[in-house]
Amino acid sequence: MRGYRERLWVPLSWWLAVTGCVLLFGSMLWAGLSLTTAVIIYAGLEAACALALLGWGAAIIEVSENDLRAGQLRMPLASIADVTPLDAEQARALRGPRADPAASMLLRPYLRAAVYIEVAGRPAAQPYWLIATRHPAELAAAINSAGGSPVTRQAPDACDDSAGDRVAEPARPAAETALSRRDGNA
Repeated sequence: MRGYRERLWVPLSWWLAVTGCVLLFGSMLWAGLSLTTAVIIYAGLEAACALALLGWGAAIIEVSENDLRAGQLRMPLASIADVTPLDAEQARALRGPRADPAASMLLRPYLRAAVYIEVAGRPAAQPYWLIATRHPAELAAAINSAGGSPVTRQAPDACDDSAGDRVAEPARPAAETALSRRDGNA
């Protein structure tokens, strides 16, 4: 069986932007000091930023015969109830206003698309995974072919926003609704 493996490398544009920031910040720190100090400042800042970007881009998504690994997270394929590739808009909704605080997420700001993976039984501790990826359809297909759940082509209910881009409000208990009407706070 051919598995799926993707490393979430930081794109070149981010490296160039960080280098520009290092040059600006290093110039402010260097002003008026010796050339040797300037080299030390620039090298130190660039090395620190490079280590941060390399660490950020070291996350790997891997689908094997038995499990799914996303960064340091691991889930047996038998625990997967549903897999849905998401476009940029759907992924944005699940990263932001519709996110469940208990969900496990592997996100990178330079990756717009994602895959929604519902955990079987939707346990309160971990109802779903949201994994950012460059190839959401391929990752979903790999999970499906490796023995996970069938791929769903429609977005999960959490992405459905037919009424506009608003956060779903929790239902108010009847007693609270009646009390607010009596107080004039309808």
